[in-house]
Amino acid sequence: MDAPSEAADRSVSVVAEAVNNQFGGLILEESNTNVPVLPSQTTTNHSVQNLVWKPKSYGTASGKTSSVSQAGSSGDAKVGLNLSKIFGGDLLEKFSVDKSTYCHAQIRATFYPKFENEKTDQEIRTRMIEMVSKGLATLEVSLKHSGSLFMYAGHKGGAYAKNSFGNIYTAVGVFVLSRMFREAWGTKSLEKEVEFNDFLEKNRMCISMELVTAVLGDHGQRPLDDYVVVTAVTELGNGKPKFYSTSEIIAFCRKWRLPTNHVWLFSTRKSVTSFFAAFDALCEEGIATSVCRALDEVADISVPASKDHVKVQGEILEGLVARIVSSQSARDMENVLRDHPPPPWDGANLDLGLSLREICASHRSNEKQQMRALLRSVGPSFCPSEVDWFGDDLIRKMLTNLYRLYVYLSLAVSFHVEMVRLMKEKRLPAAFKCYHNFHRADDISPDNLFYKLVVHVHSDSGFRRYQKEMRHMPSLWPLYRGFFVDINLFKSNKVRDLMALKSIDNAVKDASENDGQREKDGLADGDANLMIKLKFLTYKLRTFLIRNGLSILFKEGPAAYKTYYLRQMKIWGTSDGKQKELCKMLDEWAAYIRRKCGNDQLSSSTYLSEAEPFLEQYAKRSPMNQILIGAAGNLVRTEDFLAIVDGDLDEEGDLVKKEGVTPATPEPAVKEAVQKDEGLIVFFPGIPGCAKSALCKELLNAPGGFADDRPVHTLMGDLVKGKYWPKVADERRKKPQSIMLADKNAPNEDVWRQIEDMCRRTRASAVPIVADSEGTDTNPYSLDALAVFMFRVLQRVNHPGKLDKESSNAGYVLLMFYHLYEGKNRNEFESELIERFGSLIKMPLLKSDRAPLPDPVKSVLEEGIDLFNLHSRRHGRLESTKGTYAAEWTKWEKQLRDTLVANSEYLNSIQVPFESVVHLVREELKKIAKGEYKPPSSEKTKHGSIVFAAINLPATQVHSLLEKLAAANPTMRFFLEGKKKTIQEKLERSHVTLAHKRSHGVAAVASYGQHLNREIPVELTELIYNDKMAALTANVGCVDGETVVSKNEWPHVTLWTAEGVTAKEANTLPQLYLEGKASRLVIDPPVSISGPLEFF
Repeated sequence: MDAPSEAADRSVSVVAEAVNNQFGGLILEESNTNVPVLPSQTTTNHSVQNLVWKPKSYGTASGKTSSVSQAGSSGDAKVGLNLSKIFGGDLLEKFSVDKSTYCHAQIRATFYPKFENEKTDQEIRTRMIEMVSKGLATLEVSLKHSGSLFMYAGHKGGAYAKNSFGNIYTAVGVFVLSRMFREAWGTKSLEKEVEFNDFLEKNRMCISMELVTAVLGDHGQRPLDDYVVVTAVTELGNGKPKFYSTSEIIAFCRKWRLPTNHVWLFSTRKSVTSFFAAFDALCEEGIATSVCRALDEVADISVPASKDHVKVQGEILEGLVARIVSSQSARDMENVLRDHPPPPWDGANLDLGLSLREICASHRSNEKQQMRALLRSVGPSFCPSEVDWFGDDLIRKMLTNLYRLYVYLSLAVSFHVEMVRLMKEKRLPAAFKCYHNFHRADDISPDNLFYKLVVHVHSDSGFRRYQKEMRHMPSLWPLYRGFFVDINLFKSNKVRDLMALKSIDNAVKDASENDGQREKDGLADGDANLMIKLKFLTYKLRTFLIRNGLSILFKEGPAAYKTYYLRQMKIWGTSDGKQKELCKMLDEWAAYIRRKCGNDQLSSSTYLSEAEPFLEQYAKRSPMNQILIGAAGNLVRTEDFLAIVDGDLDEEGDLVKKEGVTPATPEPAVKEAVQKDEGLIVFFPGIPGCAKSALCKELLNAPGGFADDRPVHTLMGDLVKGKYWPKVADERRKKPQSIMLADKNAPNEDVWRQIEDMCRRTRASAVPIVADSEGTDTNPYSLDALAVFMFRVLQRVNHPGKLDKESSNAGYVLLMFYHLYEGKNRNEFESELIERFGSLIKMPLLKSDRAPLPDPVKSVLEEGIDLFNLHSRRHGRLESTKGTYAAEWTKWEKQLRDTLVANSEYLNSIQVPFESVVHLVREELKKIAKGEYKPPSSEKTKHGSIVFAAINLPATQVHSLLEKLAAANPTMRFFLEGKKKTIQEKLERSHVTLAHKRSHGVAAVASYGQHLNREIPVELTELIYNDKMAALTANVGCVDGETVVSKNEWPHVTLWTAEGVTAKEANTLPQLYLEGKASRLVIDPPVSISGPLEFF
C-alpha cells in the first residue's frame, strides 16, 4: 500500500506547485463585481500564495476578504437537510491544501458545444452537399422549436437552464417533464418515475430538452400546449461527455416514452440538394404544415415527432437545424425504427391534475409562490427536495466571489486548469459562479466540501474565440452551452487515495476515448461541426421585426423603426416583393400600436396579446396577406397565468436582465450612389494617432475635391466647444448638400447611432474610414497598430486637444480608446460598419512586408493593457493620475516613451507613406460619390425565396433563331414586325419553366436542386402563335445520362404576349392550335440551345 501513497504524494506536490505557478495570478470574476483580496495560505509542502493577480512589477489589488457569514436557516419543510453545516462556518477559508488533498470534479449537466461556423452559409451548404454526394456523411434536419433550454440530470443531479438553476425556468421544466411522464405512462407513472431517476443517477446521465410553454414569455407564437422535446441525451461519465446520436436518442426516448423531435435524413445528392431548394422555396412563407409536408416528400428518411408541432405549438415554425452526421446514420436510424416502435400514451385520457397554466394563475403574488406550488405538484420522484430553489440566497451570492475554490480545481482533471487559464488569458466574456451543493449538505465536513460550478459564457463571441483556440490546442475540452460541474474537495485516507487516483485515470481515459469518436465516424473536426440554422420569415416578422423593434418604435419613433426593419430585411436578403408587403404591414402596425399604447411601451414578454389580433385581422383582408402572415388567430391569453420573470428573454428563450439588453440599432437605407441633392458624412471609427486630422486637411485642400460640385468642409473635434456630434448635425442642417469631414474619433455604437440618425434626418449618406489592421481575437486593431498610434501621438507638439508629448497620461488615454473597441475582431467590426452604412474605406497603415513587432514594444503594451484592466476594475473611468495605481501609471508612461523612442527607426519604417494613403482614400471617396463603389462583403449570406425552376436560355441565340425564321418565312416576318421591342424584353428573360411552386408544389421545384447550375440542352422544334401570344416548343434534354423531365405538360419558351395577357396563358397555345385559333411553324431541323438550370 506504500507505493500508491508515494505516487499520490508526488502527484499532490506537482499539482501544488502548478497551483502556485499557473494560478498564482488568477482571478475569476463575475461581471460587474468588486474584486476581493484573498488571504495568503500556506500548505505543508508548497506555498499557495499570490491569489490576487499582479501585473508583473505592480502592486496587488486590495480590499476586504470575502467570507461566508454566520447564518442559520431551517429551510423549507420539504428540504429536510441539515443546512447548519453550510451555515456553520468558513469551511472553504479554513480548508488547506496538503499532500492528502484531492479535488474531484465531474460535469453534472451540459448541452452541445456551441460551434460557430467561420464559413458563410453558402459555403456551409456547398460543403454539406459535397460530403453527402461523396457518401462521406448524411445531412440530418430537425425542427427548431421556440422555447428555452432545459436540462435534467436526475432528482439528485438537479434541473438546469442554460446558465442557471433553482429559478422559475427550472421549476416549470421539472413540472412539464413530470406531467409528460404521467401522460405517457398513466397509472404506472409513479413506478416509472422512480426507475427513470435511478437510471439517470446510476449512469450519470443528463437529458436536454427544448422547454416550450406559454408561461415564460412570448416568442413567435404562443404554444397551444406546454411541452418538452428531447434534443440531447448525454452520458457524463468521468471524462468528456458522450452525446448520443439521434438514432440513440430516439431509442432512449421510446424506451422511457419521452417526446422526440421531427427528424429527416438526407443521404443522397438528389435529396440533400432538394432539401436546400425546398427551404429556399419556403423561407419567406413556410409554416409547419407546408414545411413538414415538403421535407417528407424529398427526404430519404422521415421520423415524425412524438408531438405534432401544429397541435402543440401551432403553425408558426421558428426554423430548421441542419447538421452533418455520420454516413451510417441512415442505416442506424432504420434499425432503431424497426426495433423501437412508437410507444403508447397510456395517460392521455386520464385526469393529470392542475395544469401548468392553472397553477401559475392561482399563484400570481410572487415568483417563489409559483415555484413552490409547481414543485409540490411534481411529486417526490422528480423533486424530493426543493433546496436548489429555496437554499439561502445570501450563501449563493457570497460564494460567487470565493476564488480559492478555482485554485483547488487544479487538483482535479487537467481540463479545468487549461480551460480556466485560457478563458482568463484571452479575456473571454465569461463568469465562473460557484454555489454550495445543497444536495450534499449531510455529507459536508471540514475535510469534505461540495460545490456546484456554473460556467456562464456571456456572449457568442466567447464561443467563437474559444473555438479558434481549440484548433491550436486539440487537447482543450469544448466550451459547452449549459456547463455545470460538481466539485468535491476532500482530504483522503489511503483507501480514498486509490479511488481518487482511479477517478483521475478514468477521466483521462474517457477523454481519450471520446476524442477518438469523431475519427471513428469518419468526420474531420471541421466537418463534424458543420451546422446551419435556417429560420422562416413568418417567425422572424413576429420576433425580430415586431417584438425586437418595440424599443425603437416607442423610444425613437416610427421613422427610426422603419430604418430598423428595413435594415433587418436587407441583412436577411428578403425578396423585393416581400419587403414591399412587409413595409406596408409594419407601418400599419406601428401606427396602430402607438395609437393604442401612447408612450407606454408594450412588453416584449406579452407582445403577442396585441400583435396576434392585429395580424389576424390583417391576414383576413386578402390571400396575399394570409400568405405573408402565415397563420394567425386562436390567441392563447397569457395575462392570467404568465410566470413572474424578472427580465427579458434572449433569442434562445433564456432569461436576460433588462439592464443588460442592448436595443437593436437602426440603419439608414443604403443607396447605390450618393445623390447630388444629398449630403455625405465622412467619419473615423479610429484611435488618436490614426492620422484622421492630417487626412482631413489634405482632403479639404485637394484640388478638384472629389470630382463633385458639392462643397467640402470639416469640423475638428478638438476645436469644438460642447458636444461634437450635435454640432455636426447643426452644420448638416445648414448645408444639407455638403460633404462633411467629421474630424473626431467615432469609437462606439452610440456614436454610430447618432450618425445614422443624422443621415435619416438630413438626407445624407455616411462613409466610415478605418485604419487598416489585421486586429486581434478581441479587438479590430492589432498591437502593431496601437504602437504606431502611440508613437505618433508622442511625437506631437502643441496639439489642440492637448494630447501630445507633453501629456503625462497620453498612453493611458490611447489605451482607453483602444478598449472602446474591445469585444469585436476585425471581421465583426468591418461587417457591422458595412451593414450599417453600406460602405467602408480602409486607410493603409502598415506595410505588409514589415518585420514582427519588437519584443520590448510588445511587452510594454501588454503591461499597459494589464494595468489598464486592473485600474478599470477598481476605479472605472477614473483618470490614471488618481487612484490606487497612480505611481504604477507614472512608471509605465515613462517606460512606454523610452521603449518607443528606442524603437523609433522600426516604427517609422513600417508605416505606409502618407501620400499613398491620401491618394487611395480620395479615389475611394470619388467612387462613392459617383456610385461606382462596391462595398466589400459583410459575409452575410442571403437566400431569396424560390418560386420556380427553369432552364435559363441565352437571349442572343434565341434572337438569332427568330431572325432566321423571319428571313425564311414572310408570314413570320410580318408577324414579328412591330413586336421587336416587346419580344426583346421577353428574350432578356427567356427560359423553359420546369416546375412552379404554386402549380406543382414545393417538392417538385426542389427536386431539380441536384442539377442546379448544370448546363441542360434544349431542343426548339416549333413556334406556335396567334394575335395575343407566341411561344417556342422546347424538348428538354439529359444531364449525366438522366433526362430532365419538366412538370409542365407543354415545355416552352414564351416569346411575346399582348398587353393584358399573362405569360401563364401561353400554356394554352397547343390547345388553341388544335382548335384552329393559333398557327404553327415547324423548325426543321430543330435548333439545340443549352442553358443553366436555375431557381427563380
